[in-house]
Amino acid sequence: MIVPVRCFTCGSLVADKYASFQQRVKAGEDPKKVLDSLGLKRYCCRRMLITSTDVIDQLTPYNEALWRRHSEFANERV
Repeated sequence: MIVPVRCFTCGSLVADKYASFQQRVKAGEDPKKVLDSLGLKRYCCRRMLITSTDVIDQLTPYNEALWRRHSEFANERV
């Protein structure tokens, strides 16, 4: 997963809080209370954790297909 290291707006460090945020939210805690307990008071920093999604699993099939297609073209040229 690609986690943003710093907030895009204010530059505060947010990457160190991401894992605990995800674990606690998956455990059923309220995201607002989790963010408050982690010390994220600015809404710009809060949005960094709330809106982060794991897109690597969605992009992997496209990368594999692109690699296969590239190898097919390389074999045709030889």
